[in-house]
Amino acid sequence: MNDPDLSKEEEHELATVKAATLIESLPWLKRFSGKIVVVKFGGNAMVNDDLKRAFAEDMVYLRYAGLHPVVVHGGGPQISAALKEQGIESEFRGGYRVTTTEAITVVRDVLAGEVNREIVDLIDEHGPGLGVGVFGDGGSLFTGEKKGVVVDGEHFDLGHVGDITHVDPSGVLAAIRADRIPVVSSIAIDDAHPDQALNVNADAAAAALAIALNASKLMMLTDVPGLYRNWPDRDSIIDLIAVEELRQLLPSLESGMIPKMTACLDAVVGGVGGATIIDGRIPHSILLEVFTLRGAGTEVIPDPSRRTENQNTHAEIGRRAAGDHATPHHDTPHHDEKGTPR
Repeated sequence: MNDPDLSKEEEHELATVKAATLIESLPWLKRFSGKIVVVKFGGNAMVNDDLKRAFAEDMVYLRYAGLHPVVVHGGGPQISAALKEQGIESEFRGGYRVTTTEAITVVRDVLAGEVNREIVDLIDEHGPGLGVGVFGDGGSLFTGEKKGVVVDGEHFDLGHVGDITHVDPSGVLAAIRADRIPVVSSIAIDDAHPDQALNVNADAAAAALAIALNASKLMMLTDVPGLYRNWPDRDSIIDLIAVEELRQLLPSLESGMIPKMTACLDAVVGGVGGATIIDGRIPHSILLEVFTLRGAGTEVIPDPSRRTENQNTHAEIGRRAAGDHATPHHDTPHHDEKGTPR
């Protein structure tokens, strides 16, 4: 429909810009069509209603564009609120939530009955019947073992908290084959006590599942634009980092970034095509990362000598696209390694 406030020339220019944006996505459509991409849903995007709706739209867009998105989520804020409501104190040790037998029941109920259901419902608003909940402890998707933590030289028991030791992706693959969008909660079965559940880190769960699915991409939504080499120097943001450099940088990172970057590192070492930290405060940042030259965060890539066939990086696709598709409505910009205009 024509905009009465625009001249014919302005309408034509606007249409040209839109066409350029669409054609820019072509290299990535070819790269990712039919492939699995895992998205860890968290941060502000999980509690802001507008961002939640934008995230759900992105997942449905990816599916209709021919990709197979898989969502992995935690639910820290929702769990804290539910525990407080029931008079259960939230205690943290070394960055981990101490999860008592009483608390793990609340954690399971919140993740499966509240958070997972909401994400599925939001997806279904844009693609009726597309979303489906797949629970981490259902059908032994995630199996784990209990872990403790050492703080200032003292060992603490974290209760029902663990690390993932095994992933059985069959339930997720069945949902993908049915053209659904699996939404996975970060709960595992305790390998030593199969009748008990473990609260596992959602970043680690997303990485473990991405490896098991041989995913082409892992994306982690955060509340920062990406990884900073020298935090808080905002000019030190890193567009692209290889595994070995990240290993060296990890100990110096802010505590909140360590589990996220460790998950990205583990995923890439495990054969995932690439892993990116994305600013989830930007609406539709997932689409910016997947389908544009600019991308939307910090991409972790394999060391060149250890690259697998699955690991054609966003950077390389961006370089090829920049050479193949000059932007028609202005001079083609110079790009850095990730294809980011400078």
